[in-house]
Amino acid sequence: MKRILLFGITIFLINNNLNAQSEHKLIRRGNKAFEKNDYLESEVQYRQALEKNKHSFKANFNLADALYKQNKHEESLSAIDGINLSGLSDLEKSMVYYNKGNALFKQKKLKESIEAYKKAIKYNPDDMDAKYNLSLALRMMQQQQQQNNQQNNKQDNKDNKDKKDNKEDQNKDKKDKNDNDKKNDQQQNQDQNKEDKQQQQQPKISKEDAERMLQALQQREKEIQDKIKKKQAKPVSGATIKNW
Repeated sequence: MKRILLFGITIFLINNNLNAQSEHKLIRRGNKAFEKNDYLESEVQYRQALEKNKHSFKANFNLADALYKQNKHEESLSAIDGINLSGLSDLEKSMVYYNKGNALFKQKKLKESIEAYKKAIKYNPDDMDAKYNLSLALRMMQQQQQQNNQQNNKQDNKDNKDKKDNKEDQNKDKKDKNDNDKKNDQQQNQDQNKEDKQQQQQPKISKEDAERMLQALQQREKEIQDKIKKKQAKPVSGATIKNW
């Protein structure tokens, strides 16, 4: 038969033949309310018992149980931590740590609950419930660690991918720049080659031809100057020459 998680709690039931002291009466009333699943009323009775004797182990222990049943796990844990373990038997200590482990487990404090269950087993090696809950808490913590590792690996892979993409983008930008620089260099070379080619295609003039062209220009200039001088020497038509 498959075993289910045991989160049962231990509670001290006071016999009817106990003395009539007010503390015991209040604890007994709390127990009756607890058995009827009236956990709020049982909480009230246990707190009143603690007002009579704040060091009452039974009132503190049962109050923690009543709070646990109301899902007030932090308050339940606080009540358990308020119990003075000195003077208790090993069985009583084991019950305290077992209930503490349950309260911690409910708060998903797996590591702390594991330590509490271990102490419960230390004081009562025959506590099968504590052993079962310990194994369950260990499995759940292992699963939690695996999930955390998977999440971390996933994040690492994402970071590595982002770095790779950034590097590829940088390499692409660098390649594009190099390609543009190369194209510019090629265009400049082509322009320079074209200019050199045009210069090479221009007709070359020999030294003799250059001298003849220069002489012809000089002769042409001389003829123009002679014509200008002749025109300046002639009197203006219709002008009167005056003898001074």
